[in-house]
Amino acid sequence: MEDFAAVAVVGAGAVGSFFGAMLARAGRRVTLIGRAPHVAAIRARGLQLEMGGAVETVRLDADTEMAAALGADLVLVCVKSPDTDATARALAPHLAPGALVLSLQNGVDNAATLARHVAQPVVPAVVYVATAMPAPGRVAHFGRGDLVIGPRDARDAADAALMARLERVAAGFAAAQVKVQVSADVMRELWTKLMVNCAYNAISALVQRPYGPIAAQPPVRALQHDIVREVVAVAAAEGVALPLAESLAAMERIAAAMPAQMSSTAQDLARGKPSEIDHLNGHVARRGEALGVSAPINRTLHVLVKLAESARAG
Repeated sequence: MEDFAAVAVVGAGAVGSFFGAMLARAGRRVTLIGRAPHVAAIRARGLQLEMGGAVETVRLDADTEMAAALGADLVLVCVKSPDTDATARALAPHLAPGALVLSLQNGVDNAATLARHVAQPVVPAVVYVATAMPAPGRVAHFGRGDLVIGPRDARDAADAALMARLERVAAGFAAAQVKVQVSADVMRELWTKLMVNCAYNAISALVQRPYGPIAAQPPVRALQHDIVREVVAVAAAEGVALPLAESLAAMERIAAAMPAQMSSTAQDLARGKPSEIDHLNGHVARRGEALGVSAPINRTLHVLVKLAESARAG
């Protein structure tokens, strides 16, 4: 990652702060761009990283202004999906001409949204990490911490210079103890994660329960299987092949791997914050309707979570 000396993390919540901290620990110059309380705490005491049973102070820059991304060679965008469009517009004037933008976000449409507003290359990333931000200036790591990155379309895949940059990014992250796989089929990876999120997030949110107890109930598992079948059908209509047996197995593994995990949608609902449900089950329902593929369970879950959000807000 020799040509990525300076890194900016836009939307530095738990996920962005974790990856920013890992890069800073490895000697990269990192700036976290986030909310004022988080930034103030980092400026005062450094970022407190809870990992492996210990707490480490990581020194890095932090700012509330998008202009702090100026001069960054690598920009990690970690904002919630509903904020992507506005973030892209605000970020675009401050990007260095040679910057590379990585979308570390849920959903399958964020990289395309970013690319509509920025001239620099935009690369989707699939994020596999369990983190939380228990307090401003503090991030807790619970498991994994790896990425899959790759070109978002055939044109980018044919760009040899871009693919070489992605390999350098992967090497730089590896030096920071973060495993990054460069995949020529990253959109399939994104749809696979979307499928898993659709199977767990809304249900976890509506009952405020973690994955293990949810999946332990046979009727719920049967419902999750039906959700997966709908996502697989919509993905196929989009030209993304998700083998059903592999998809069901991937969904099953999540509850076994993270039985105590509450979905991000559940956490948002509990805090009275808007969730990303429009870009999860909502996206599947919308794309299904546009493509002539029925997805009634995803549509129902989307509506129920939106109703729960409005009830909390009221």
